[in-house]
Amino acid sequence: MYLNDYIKEKLSLEQYSFSTEELQAFTHKEKEALTTDLSYLTKKGDIMPLRRGFYLIIPPRYSKQGKLPIQLYIENLFKNLDRPYYIGLYSAAKFHGASHQQIQRDYIITTKPTLLDIDKGNIDLRFFTTANWPQKNILTKKSDAGIFKISDAALTAVDLIHYQNKLGGLNRIFSVLEELMESVTYSQLSDLLAWYPHKSTLQRLAYFIDKLEVDDELLQLITEYFKKVKYYPVLLNPSSKESAGSVTNHWKVDINIKLESDI
Repeated sequence: MYLNDYIKEKLSLEQYSFSTEELQAFTHKEKEALTTDLSYLTKKGDIMPLRRGFYLIIPPRYSKQGKLPIQLYIENLFKNLDRPYYIGLYSAAKFHGASHQQIQRDYIITTKPTLLDIDKGNIDLRFFTTANWPQKNILTKKSDAGIFKISDAALTAVDLIHYQNKLGGLNRIFSVLEELMESVTYSQLSDLLAWYPHKSTLQRLAYFIDKLEVDDELLQLITEYFKKVKYYPVLLNPSSKESAGSVTNHWKVDINIKLESDI
């Protein structure tokens, strides 16, 4: 079985990625011989090496873009890495209809150790790590190539707030949050409050739920949550070296940045 035949077989099954281990098992060819074949198809543009030992198949309908939608290969990539993941942040927001800003980069959240970001051709992947893996709020969706995992709207919102300083600042994410919050449901927020460990981020989320007048039921739910826990003043934008000062809102959020939306 030659490499071209293998590629055709994968595409017939709507599979758009493979590892060298999978390829060797299928073709029974020596690694050195496969390296030559892989190099040839890479130069032709039929495949793309994403990271060591893992390749993407670029079918004709995606050849002009020189990239694949992330949902077509992300599950297989992380099976190959043997670690959990979910599509998050701006990428997840786009899936939830909050695509106010057009992004070319894809964002994935996983566990430690940190993965090196991938910037290769038209593919730009940025990996974030968390020490507190979500107990809920991860959705399994279907693509043409199978399943993929993505944060629901509530987890996407708190991740954007939590990582705001690594994403260009609060004003860059504010417009996305405005659109995204319309997709947050009562059950999503209830699930999130049951496990999410970063209380200061939840305070900022509560501030936005209140400010944006998203939904009275959501506001009541998070109000009841804060009645049961101790919490202290925090800065809306934590990048500042200053400490939180006097606060006038219920969430004890010091508004130390002027929010500007371009919606």
